[in-house]
Amino acid sequence: MFARRRKHFGTSADKATYATLHTASLATPSLREGLTPEAATKASKHLRDLLGTAAIAICDSTSVLAWDGVGGAYEDYHRGVARTIAAATLRTGRTAVLGAHDVACGDPQCPIRTAVVAPIVTEDRVVAVLLAYSPRSSAALVRATEEVARWVSGQVELAELNKERTRAMEAELRALRAQISPHFIYNALAAIASFVRTDPERARELLLEFADFSRYALRRGGEFTTLSDELRNVERYLVLEQARFGDRLKVSLLIAPEVLSVAIPYLVVQPLVENAVRHGLDGTTGIGKITIRAQDRGLEAEISVEDDGSGSDPEVIRAALAGESAGDSVGLGNVDARLRQVYGDAYGLVVETAPGAGTKVSFRVPKYSSGVHASA
Repeated sequence: MFARRRKHFGTSADKATYATLHTASLATPSLREGLTPEAATKASKHLRDLLGTAAIAICDSTSVLAWDGVGGAYEDYHRGVARTIAAATLRTGRTAVLGAHDVACGDPQCPIRTAVVAPIVTEDRVVAVLLAYSPRSSAALVRATEEVARWVSGQVELAELNKERTRAMEAELRALRAQISPHFIYNALAAIASFVRTDPERARELLLEFADFSRYALRRGGEFTTLSDELRNVERYLVLEQARFGDRLKVSLLIAPEVLSVAIPYLVVQPLVENAVRHGLDGTTGIGKITIRAQDRGLEAEISVEDDGSGSDPEVIRAALAGESAGDSVGLGNVDARLRQVYGDAYGLVVETAPGAGTKVSFRVPKYSSGVHASA
């Protein structure tokens, strides 16, 4: 027996709550871009819908960032004086309620007779104000305008945090390039030089691989790339290392084709492979085996780099991941920090190692994650 479909979809209060939350969600993406004229203009219509006023404006200390509401000659006048009536709140951070004497344009047909001016604050600093214009003021409108301004403040603060995060990631990448480049460049050029007289054609091919590797490693652009492009650069790196180590370096790549298009933070696999080469072969005379895997795990992709070298003390690795070690684990802490910044703490590096037991470093990434898109 089928249950009768319910025709009641909630109370009026339920519907009003949903409508408010939905409208706020429409404004959120624009405000997360920061308080620019473009972002403020996109968000202003939704903010006016939240308040139900005749018009709203957003002003910073230098200009009117956005206006939404009554247009024509009314807008020309009120937009022109918005900065003037916003000045006191910009200076003091206190909400102001202005009457017709301060706001009205003199046209009796104009619906703008009062304004509530509320501060938009980030880090205890007034960065802009929200002006809500209406035919009449009320205590409810004042409270609503203040609440919307506080909510906008929160979104703007998150936008600033995102910018800080991006700057931090760019700094981490610069640090990683500085850490990898001197070590690798010296060995790669030495290997190429060894073939200049004995095998000029091989030297030429290696030089081209080195140029392509350097172009990728030092590129300027977005934060993300595809796993396919990252692995292609790993292959270039390994060609150069095999020129140095010869038959002593054995590499296996086990890659699921369906994860090649997954977007990942740029330059997160190569540092792990470089560590594997160093710990698997440097200082030894035997053969070192490195296995690189990329596997499909449903909604996630799992990437791992494993070597059969001398292994490490887990405490040394813990210190490297925490940034507390000046040891020779190239970029482990850097890669771990960037993965956590992008995906959250559940997505950092997992290192399995012990003295004499080799090392396996792995990480997972969601196949689809908001804001993570490979650069063209």
